[in-house]
This record gives sequence, structure tokens and C-alpha cells, in this order.
Amino acid sequence: MNGKMIAGIVIILAALVFGAMTFIESNVEYMDFAKAERVNKKVQVKGRWVSDRETQFNATTSQFVFYMVDDNDKEMRVVLDGGKPNNFEIATEIVAKGRFKDGYFHANEVLTKCPSKYEGDGSAVQKSL
Repeated sequence: MNGKMIAGIVIILAALVFGAMTFIESNVEYMDFAKAERVNKKVQVKGRWVSDRETQFNATTSQFVFYMVDDNDKEMRVVLDGGKPNNFEIATEIVAKGRFKDGYFHANEVLTKCPSKYEGDGSAVQKSL
């Protein structure tokens, strides 16, 4: 085999390995806080912000700290790398992506689901029936 063919094979193998690693990292499954404590990998936890608990932003570490409760009503302290997400106060649901660490959930991304201005309370449908 000549040098060009070997170089081509090496480049193709490197691209395949890189693609597989990227896919594995981006494939993050949903679970609750209890299960997130048991596994040592990046996960997504869906829940609600606990609005009566204190939130704070630490400018020194550039981390936003808040409390959320998952779908099984387990409350957990969440430390997010970065500032408070947009629409955080009006969010109906929160998805925190990260991993459990040192007694808290360390998130590197938080997604917020806000109430839609197009959703009604159903009274218009009930009146027409």
C-alpha cells in the first residue's frame, strides 16, 4: 500500500471515532434525581423550579444556584454553569442537563418551557358545546 492510501484510511478511521464519540456524548437520556445519583454520566432531569427557595448568582464562579423538584417530587440543589436562563421565573417546566456531583446536580445547560400565549383554559371550547 502506498502512503496516500494509508493516510486516507487513518483519516477515515479518525472521523468515524470522532463521530461515534460525539454521538455518545449528545445522546443524553432523561431520568429523575434518584437515578441520576446512581449513574456516573451526563443526564437530563425534568422538573419544576422551587420558587420559594433562594436562588443566587455567584459572580466569582459564574454559576447560578437554584432548587428544583423532579417529576417524583424529589428536591435537589442545582448549580448551573453560567447565568440565569431566559424566562426562568415564568417557566412551567425546567430541563437540567448535567450530572450528579458532591451532593448536588451540576448542570451545564438548563432549558425552560414557558406557558404559550396561544393556549387557553378550555372555556371557549366548553361554551361551544
